[in-house]
Amino acid sequence: KVLPGETTNSVKYRSEVGIVNLFFMPGPTPAAVQSQHSYLTGTGFLPPLFSLGHNQCRWNYRSTDDCLDVDTGFDTHNIPYDVLWLDIEHTDGKKYFTWDHHNFPKPKELLNKIASHGRKMVTITDPHVKRESGYHVHDEAHAKGFYVKSSNGQSDFEGHCWPGTSSWVDFYNKNARDWYASKYSFGSYTESTPDTYTWVDMNEPSVFNAHQVTMDRNAVHHTADGKQVAHKYLHNMYGHYSLMSVFEGHILRSREISPTKINRPFILTRSFFAGSQRYAAMWTGDNMAQWDHLKKSLPMLQTLSISNFPFTGADIGGFFFNPDAELMTRWFQAGIFYPFCRAHAHLETKRREPWLMGEETTGHIRDALALRYTLLPYYYTNFWKSHTSGAPVIRPLFYNFPTEEALFDEQNTFMVGDGLLVRPVIDQGASSVSVVLPPQTQWYDFNTGAMMPTTSSSSISVDVPVTMSSIPVYLRGGVIIPTKHRLRRSSAGMAFDPYTLHVALDADGRASGSVFADDSLSFDYQQGLYTDRTFTFLGGELTNRPSPTVAGVPDPASTTYVSTNKIDRILIYGLRKVPVAITVQYDQGLKAGLNAANTVKTDAVSLLQFEMLDNGVVSIRKPDVYVDAEWTIYVNLE
Repeated sequence: KVLPGETTNSVKYRSEVGIVNLFFMPGPTPAAVQSQHSYLTGTGFLPPLFSLGHNQCRWNYRSTDDCLDVDTGFDTHNIPYDVLWLDIEHTDGKKYFTWDHHNFPKPKELLNKIASHGRKMVTITDPHVKRESGYHVHDEAHAKGFYVKSSNGQSDFEGHCWPGTSSWVDFYNKNARDWYASKYSFGSYTESTPDTYTWVDMNEPSVFNAHQVTMDRNAVHHTADGKQVAHKYLHNMYGHYSLMSVFEGHILRSREISPTKINRPFILTRSFFAGSQRYAAMWTGDNMAQWDHLKKSLPMLQTLSISNFPFTGADIGGFFFNPDAELMTRWFQAGIFYPFCRAHAHLETKRREPWLMGEETTGHIRDALALRYTLLPYYYTNFWKSHTSGAPVIRPLFYNFPTEEALFDEQNTFMVGDGLLVRPVIDQGASSVSVVLPPQTQWYDFNTGAMMPTTSSSSISVDVPVTMSSIPVYLRGGVIIPTKHRLRRSSAGMAFDPYTLHVALDADGRASGSVFADDSLSFDYQQGLYTDRTFTFLGGELTNRPSPTVAGVPDPASTTYVSTNKIDRILIYGLRKVPVAITVQYDQGLKAGLNAANTVKTDAVSLLQFEMLDNGVVSIRKPDVYVDAEWTIYVNLE
């Protein structure tokens, strides 16, 4: 921002080759800029729900038995997780789309065993290909001319990466992209299953023995019709083109199972470009088990989020070196709020599964991950909003409070959606943290329901005592958020669990929010097969109504989809009086004829049970209302 009377330094943009295109987005608010940016480059894809759970990774889980022991360990210690990841050592000599049959003798049995617990697995397929005769991927790529060429435009470009001497698929060539996509088919990647997903690393591309550890700027790419383009013109987009191919490979693979019900891909990338958010999640690369790397992850992920890449994360615990119990605890307590939540570690580090640092640390990590799973409905709803509008899932405070200049530099406190303010503990030995609370807003402690001090004129910093179990989280007045509170082994076990609504009232006694639900896995939502409900509290009445429809998507009311989940608890924060009575009336039942067991009577008024909890929170117990039906709850304060 330039204030009146101030001058600015000049800004110089320099490009090695090509033309610099500048796009100016007028805003005027951060939210408007975000919307304009997503209009230009696309919104983030809607991730399958399981990918928002905890992802457990290591370079490398060594064998089938090792994987199954880790899987069992989570269950034994009652810690939820959704995805187990395999790095490069699971392959036969770093040849992607293969398995090391000595350590993984029956890959499909492993994949199916993990899937039987409602979980998935991810294997890595980097874009470099080992140059080994008899390796089908190399033989085909070489024969078809699908490698990037050396500067002479004729011979395959060669360099060193994990497998040794390697060549790189020319993803700029659409024919090469289509061919590589076919490698994910079950006929080609024969020892994969529908529950196997993909990690794409090293796609900058990384070339170990080259200048600046990347591809020769004069290497040659080809279009599908044979035109040559030097790598220097495409370098920043190489990873993006690789993701287009992998994404299409997952789509084609899903069509092999069902040509009409296509499951959404789940892909993780390290390299990306404008528009890559349409295809993959990304993480910030090889960080270190150091406190300053934990701290830096917060502004990094907020910056990426408002750069229109909503599905982002950093390696929990740090990739290099060994975190102690305190750092590991604090990193999990912060990492559960990353849009992409994954623990990862280098092969030379000590094993650090959540139960290996003592019972106290295990308990803290279990509690943190339990909170992540409690918030999954809220995260999934925010990813739906991001997919349909471009809004970031996490964002700096100035995004929601753009007129507060005091918030422009705040990096340690951030928002999750519109409704949660989070201030992770990121300093070693901290006994308190300074929580920045924006003005003209009522805030409630998410853990206790206590109303926080606030002012009408400016932001304030509140010194909040913390212990090793503390995760400072606050509800924003005026917002309603959905949660689920039954601890399951994975997100799949939560599918039919009831919701809890947190109704945080503003100073005028109002609040609103929404919940999105679908089959959590497929593209069927594009046909209107989903639920999107808006809850509004106004004048003592809490209503449930359909959310506005999304442009280009059929109205869910016109489809056969119905969610049979109930709401079994409603917490209301900020009521000024103890209610005299609370009643509910159905205005419209579930869609007729879909399930006779779930029909409801309309017009009947029922008295609900409630109690007053500490800090003035009203808990409505067992309202017995469906999330996918229209109803009104009346809170009588007279």
